[in-house]
Amino acid sequence: MQEVKPLTGKQKQASDFINAHIREKGISPSLREIAKHLGKKVSTAQYFVEQLRQKGYLKKQANKARAISPIQSSQHIPLLGYIAAGKPIEPIEVPEDIALPENIHIDARYPHYALRVQGDSMRDMGVLDNDIALIRHQLNADTGDVVVAITEKGATLKVLRKKGKEIILEPKNKDYPIIKPKQLEIRGKFVGLIRMNG
Repeated sequence: MQEVKPLTGKQKQASDFINAHIREKGISPSLREIAKHLGKKVSTAQYFVEQLRQKGYLKKQANKARAISPIQSSQHIPLLGYIAAGKPIEPIEVPEDIALPENIHIDARYPHYALRVQGDSMRDMGVLDNDIALIRHQLNADTGDVVVAITEKGATLKVLRKKGKEIILEPKNKDYPIIKPKQLEIRGKFVGLIRMNG
């Protein structure tokens, strides 16, 4: 694992601004925007970006505008509680941070969170009871995506299917019925898994 070197005050200020800009707008800031935020010249902003790259906090694609992205050598995301992979349950939000294993990499341009799975309705796609599901926060999804769905009965992890005007939530275990929600909100897309029980 790459050793991360400490930052100076201005370098941290630049790093925090870049991360916040990416979270809020989905793209990295320009050197001009970084310079304006720091109250410095563009050449100074460029120097800070290069220092952040050398210290392992950023990666930058050469000859591309807005090609800065953070490197999270020890990625942490909030664990927001439980999600049903069975009957829908009320979401329990007791946030705590969890560290992701080194072999799991999430797209730092998007906010992510984790939920502990309860139930086995997604067993046939490898999601088991007590696993931790990694979720990219988004409010819409395509048919076939595994989503965090909030229905009139609570929150559940299911495959989203759109058939004409009808929307259904499909389990991946034949022992569970398809859900036809009367109300539906998408709160995120399943993007990965941490196995907690062996």
